[in-house]
Amino acid sequence: MIRAAALLLSAAWALLPVAAEAQTVTDAPPADIRVLGQRDPAGLLPDQTEPKAVSAISADFIVKQAPTLNAFQLVNLLPGATVASADPYGLSTSSSLTLRGLGQDEIGVLMEGAPQNDIGYYYAYPSQFADPGNIRQIALAQGSVDLDSPTVAGAGGLLSLTLDDPKATTQVRGDMSLGSHALRRMFVRVDTGRLGDSGVKAFLSYSHTRADNWRGPGYDLRQHVDAKLLREWGQGNRASLALSYNDANSSSYPSPTLLEWQAQGRGFNFDARYTPGSTSYWRLYRAPFRNLYASAPVHVSLSDRLTLDTTSYLQFGYGNSPYGTQLATTGNFLGNEELTAPIALPGAVDGVATVLGNYTGDQRRLGQVVKLTRAAGIHRITAGLWFDHGIDRVTQTYTAVGPDGQPADRWGYRSRAIRTADGRLLAYENQRTVTVIKSLFVADSIALTPQLTVDLGFKGINMLRSGRNYLPGPQQAVRRESNIALPRAAVRYAIDDRQQVFANITTNFRTPNEFTLYDSYIGGQVTTRGTDRLKNEYSVSQELGYRFIGTRLSASVTGFHYRFRNRQLATVVDNGGALVNSTLNAGGQSSYGVDAEIDYRPVAGLSLYASGEYLRARISDDLPVGNDLLPTRGKRAVSSPTWQFGAGGIYDDGRLFGSVAGKYVGRQYATFMNDESIPGYVTLDLSIGVHLADWLDGKRTDLRLNTINVTDPHVLAGVQAVTTNARDVVGRGGTVITGNAPAYYIAGGAAVVATLSRSF
Repeated sequence: MIRAAALLLSAAWALLPVAAEAQTVTDAPPADIRVLGQRDPAGLLPDQTEPKAVSAISADFIVKQAPTLNAFQLVNLLPGATVASADPYGLSTSSSLTLRGLGQDEIGVLMEGAPQNDIGYYYAYPSQFADPGNIRQIALAQGSVDLDSPTVAGAGGLLSLTLDDPKATTQVRGDMSLGSHALRRMFVRVDTGRLGDSGVKAFLSYSHTRADNWRGPGYDLRQHVDAKLLREWGQGNRASLALSYNDANSSSYPSPTLLEWQAQGRGFNFDARYTPGSTSYWRLYRAPFRNLYASAPVHVSLSDRLTLDTTSYLQFGYGNSPYGTQLATTGNFLGNEELTAPIALPGAVDGVATVLGNYTGDQRRLGQVVKLTRAAGIHRITAGLWFDHGIDRVTQTYTAVGPDGQPADRWGYRSRAIRTADGRLLAYENQRTVTVIKSLFVADSIALTPQLTVDLGFKGINMLRSGRNYLPGPQQAVRRESNIALPRAAVRYAIDDRQQVFANITTNFRTPNEFTLYDSYIGGQVTTRGTDRLKNEYSVSQELGYRFIGTRLSASVTGFHYRFRNRQLATVVDNGGALVNSTLNAGGQSSYGVDAEIDYRPVAGLSLYASGEYLRARISDDLPVGNDLLPTRGKRAVSSPTWQFGAGGIYDDGRLFGSVAGKYVGRQYATFMNDESIPGYVTLDLSIGVHLADWLDGKRTDLRLNTINVTDPHVLAGVQAVTTNARDVVGRGGTVITGNAPAYYIAGGAAVVATLSRSF
């Protein structure tokens, strides 16, 4: 696997000398809408010409925010984005992003063109992404992914991170931050400038962040490295290699039910001290992860009408999502096999011991996208291939805990896990899944007139999951193959040099996550039967929009409509004590609404921004539960607030700078029956800073103060675990369907961060 990944990256870099022969060749002008006039680049609504809804934030906004915020938190102001973060700094993995009511397992995430989503469960973890100081832009396409995007879960849209290019001259920048909850952060970046006659330039950055939990015991620790090498030549040719490495030990914040929240509020936490026999000690809920992401995008002009784009990528990741539980020396099972011989449990009292339950994932993934684009008259034809290969090794094992509550191994390595009397790994779950994706896509952008362009596209995907269940039992091998055809079309019309209208129709699909393929056992019995017969989610979406792009005022309004079959809804299930990402089939769903945003720049350096969304999302079918039907037809979709509004602004006059960002999110339902919900809430972030360069030695020196969640709202921010019904309900067939309480994210509290940034 490592050798194959290295070959992919080296192949992309090897294109450099081949393409260098075409240095004098120029690209054919694309048949895109051109926007005339100049505008202040510091605005919060960058110019867009895509025939779909796209919002974005640039480095001008990012650099004024708290330096710890992750990508989800940074896009909170954009229309349709609902962000629930369990801590103010964005360091914990307990967070979620929904777009137009569609969860983060429905949202494709790319960094430098490479996928960041988990191959097995589709989630993306923003605390692992690149440091904000290295990000040039975060773009959010609320409705659809690009045709050539290497993602299979994009009904909710696409979040794309673009890293800053290395500087042309040698530079060093350092940041030091201190803040609430004992926050300490250091960031340093070195730009090499151009390296001799090679034309290559690069940057390398390192950050170290530590902060105490804002509620309850514990702390977060994050070390991160970003790097990028870039070579540019000729007319727009470029090749780069981007690396992002993350090493974190993060806290898991417990998520209460509504009754627990009402009874304990923010006091719902893990125990600060260890009591023998307790399973709620905070050290049993710390999640260590290490991840490496690499991407090598290349763009080459092969002739005046033909271009080649390739992106090779790889991922490596290992981590543990642990929990506290108890084991007995006898009465255990391995799959459906009863263990007659007792197991050895260090520290057992009366045959029972507190242990660390490990839910570990070891994932390796590599892939490549290759695309050719040819201009021919009024046509701009694109054709390409995408290949992706991923291996996901998941185990749920147990590790001994010392008399002080300290786990013998927080990583959950199998070599140190508790074993059966005959030496086998004692596991509640033990599986290996290989996912192979092969895709062909083709598109034609037709410039019928200088103002009118029609885009037609098709993407075919073959997705094969094959795996092995290593637990004794009736199941050994699993396999699921899907072949999907995804057509699309779009039209855009330039009314004049400032106004555009567009419309599109897009199809998307998502196959159930790998967890659904495997049997689950409790007490030697199969409690959940793995299946390859669950239907794929399929959706058709439409957008109709209008844009105005001016020098001082820009605005966008988009109406949208979705129709789903077999809606795959993300939730969290308790799997033997571990909280595991899973999916529920919510049947059909229909959604429509309006997104709007406006950016006003009255004077240079000042940008005032507002956004809003109206969303009507309804469940179309009754939900099968057991042998009955839950009467859910016509109910509101979960995690889909009807209204949300954002407002903010940034200011920078060359001496003083600052920003403000406020967001209102309306009521969110947590069950398909709409029998439990959380009320709307408001968040507010502020920052103020001063450029000190003119008062010192002329080198860039900035001092800023960021306040996060200024109003310190004591609210629930979102739904972590969706359920069918919170209260007992009589089904259509007359049986009583027992209720199950949802779980929620507690909104992060207030925090203040002071940052001194200096360039050398």
